[in-house]
Amino acid sequence: MELETRLIPIMREGVDVVKMVFFQRLQTYLAGKYRDRNRQTINQLAGAIINDLFATHNPQEPFAGFVEQNRDGIAAEVNSLATALPELRGPLTDALRVQFLCDQQEGIDSTAMLTRARELNLLILERDVPLPKHFLDMVRTLGSALRFLESRDPTANQVTVH
Repeated sequence: MELETRLIPIMREGVDVVKMVFFQRLQTYLAGKYRDRNRQTINQLAGAIINDLFATHNPQEPFAGFVEQNRDGIAAEVNSLATALPELRGPLTDALRVQFLCDQQEGIDSTAMLTRARELNLLILERDVPLPKHFLDMVRTLGSALRFLESRDPTANQVTVH
């Protein structure tokens, strides 16, 4: 039980790293697609897409107002993610599944999040559910490549986010 209690926050931190990588890639993609929009709008749109996908809505202003005003555009972008950023389907599949498993351990039902991701063709169904070590290794590789993470002992079971 103690291992489980310590592992869940580490796994959630790994999910957050995948979200940061996804955010960075979304920014680049959206900035190229919407050249007429400023950086703040691109950042808000990328954040709203991630929040929508991971079912973590932000009720605070100005975020809630942005989502309400851009609901259709956000939905269109979420619906096109599998084809727009296919290289992220693997890490997203793993992160969504890990979030689901962490939520389940904490009594939160996030089945709808996974079902929706499957309907959006984002989940790679034949991909195995990652074991904690494999997930954290993937997170370290992604995070280190984009300089989100410190270099550290690869046998350590902790992710340190910059």
